[in-house]
Amino acid sequence: MATLLKSVPRLLLCSYSPLMARIAGIFYLLTFLTGGVALFVRGRLGLLAGLVAGVSYIAVTLFFYYIFKPVSRRLSLLAAFISLVGCAMGPLSRFHLVPVHINSLVFFGFYCLLIGYLIIRSTFLPRILGVLMVIAGVSWLTFLSPTLANHLSPYIFAPGILGEGALTLCCSRWE
Repeated sequence: MATLLKSVPRLLLCSYSPLMARIAGIFYLLTFLTGGVALFVRGRLGLLAGLVAGVSYIAVTLFFYYIFKPVSRRLSLLAAFISLVGCAMGPLSRFHLVPVHINSLVFFGFYCLLIGYLIIRSTFLPRILGVLMVIAGVSWLTFLSPTLANHLSPYIFAPGILGEGALTLCCSRWE
C-alpha cells in the first residue's frame, strides 16, 4: 500500500491541489452531461448514461471529501456519506430494493447544503459559490414533498443547475 501511495503524484494528495479540483470539475461536468442524457433518452443508452453519471458523481464526492477535509473533517465526511447514500438510492429504488421511497435528490439537497457551508467557511473558494450551493440544496429539498416538487417543476431545477453548474465551472478552471 505504501508503495502505491508513493507512486501517486504528490499534487493529488494535497487537499488544496488545483489538479484535484480540476479533476473533480471534469467529473462534475461529466455528471451533468450524462445525467442530462439519462433524463431524456430511454433504453440502453439512457441506462448507460445514468450509470456513468452515478459513477462520476461518486468520483466528485470523493474528490470533494479530500478538498474540503481541511475545512472540517467531520462535515466533509458527513457530506460524502450523504452523497454516497444518494448515489446508491437511485439504482436501488429503480429495482424496488429500498424500503422507503425517497427521491435521491433529497440526499443531494443535504449534500449541497453541507458543501455550501464548507465553501463559505473555506478560504480557497469564493463565498458566493457556497451561497449558490446552499440555495441549490434548498431547491433539492423540495423533493421531500412530491406534490410541492411537481407544482414547482421545472423551475425548481434552476437553482440546483445554477449552483452546481457554477461550482463545476469554478473547479474545472481552478488555478
